[in-house]
Amino acid sequence: MRLAVITEYDGTDFVGFQSQTNGRAVADVLEKAAGELYKQEIKITGCSRTDAGVHARGHLSHMDVPFEIPAEKIPLAMNALLPEDLAVLKAFYVSDDFSARFSNYGKRYIYRVYTGRVRHPLYSRYAYFDSYDLDISAMKEAASFFAGEHDFEAFCAAGSTADNYVRRLYGVSVRQSDADPSLIEIEVRGEAFLYNMVRIIAGTLVEVGEGKIKAEDIPGIIESRNRKSAGRTLPPQGLTLEEVFLDPVL
Repeated sequence: MRLAVITEYDGTDFVGFQSQTNGRAVADVLEKAAGELYKQEIKITGCSRTDAGVHARGHLSHMDVPFEIPAEKIPLAMNALLPEDLAVLKAFYVSDDFSARFSNYGKRYIYRVYTGRVRHPLYSRYAYFDSYDLDISAMKEAASFFAGEHDFEAFCAAGSTADNYVRRLYGVSVRQSDADPSLIEIEVRGEAFLYNMVRIIAGTLVEVGEGKIKAEDIPGIIESRNRKSAGRTLPPQGLTLEEVFLDPVL
């Protein structure tokens, strides 16, 4: 039978979700805990890889398990076997043809930037520090140009294996946090993403806020399909996968 799980993790000490030879991966830790719970080898398939240092509040995975445990008991059972920086939030049984990677309608990411004259250590693991007084209005205007289906080659990092750069974004927005106005949240919702696409969009919007790129230049940057036209790739710690859409996005 097939089980889907929603997990939350602090990506700081992980090399990413996908199993790798160069360090501790989220999938490996989940598989080890699931193997202990079910007393046999379990393989995990995730909705996305997430890079080293990227966090997740709602990552979706699936696994085939040998027997049924009540779904509401699985988070507690799994979490007793998991480290402090990784937890199962929810579990539910799905059909055998369900795929965490392909049976979803997209994802919602938030990239967090905190601004000010000094760094805040309590934000440093989860947000990018920018000492500029960012122009939020300009960033909001620039964000409005990303929605829709476009060729996003200008927002794809080198090393991508993609042979098609067309992706559909449901929307990009910029807001100041209600809890702390110095914390800026760049939300990107889309059907699918290219390598480092969200971090490059965030970096481009930050450069708009810094006055280095004009908001009205965004359509031309998209049309250029030239990575050098877009802004910098922001570091991973500011990025969190917030949600995977299991229902159609209207």
